[in-house]
Amino acid sequence: MTRTATVQRNTAETQIRVELNLDGTGQAHFATGIGFFDHMLDQIARHGLIDLSIDAKGDLHIDGHHTVEDVGITLGQAFAQALGDKRGITRYGHAYVPLDEALSRVVLDCSGRPGLHMDVTFTAGSIGQLDTQLVFEFFQGFVTHAGVSLHIDNLKGHNAHHQCETIFKAFARALRMAVTPDPRAAGTIPSTKGSL
Repeated sequence: MTRTATVQRNTAETQIRVELNLDGTGQAHFATGIGFFDHMLDQIARHGLIDLSIDAKGDLHIDGHHTVEDVGITLGQAFAQALGDKRGITRYGHAYVPLDEALSRVVLDCSGRPGLHMDVTFTAGSIGQLDTQLVFEFFQGFVTHAGVSLHIDNLKGHNAHHQCETIFKAFARALRMAVTPDPRAAGTIPSTKGSL
């Protein structure tokens, strides 16, 4: 069974196309118009071993808010579609990732119940052209449409670039763990409810 999805989202503010393969090798293509955001999306692909292509055209003449949030929404929709009924997955994932002085922890549950708990105090208001407030908006869009419970904690860090990169790398590793098939639970839904 292939765990792939292609989702398009078109609004008056953004036009976004996401293609993903959860069982990929980290092949990636990004064109959002926000260079540092593309760099963070690349972390998800490379460290999550997800083949991921995202093309986004947004109203960047206003700011990056709609583009970043809507990419999160569309990626969440694609993730949910590719994962299907979640039969046989590990379900939970966690990771600690350092980068020089920065350290972040991400824990997630492919529970079907969206929730974001994010404790991050960025040391700068922007990194390149990415407003650091939009990191929350990206993950909020993702969890709402992917049906994931997500906890993100930046435990330490002085450089905002390092803080952000550890968050995205840890998210990728936790996601990779959660969607990996569990050979002992093949064909079963990992829940006492019988559905996720």
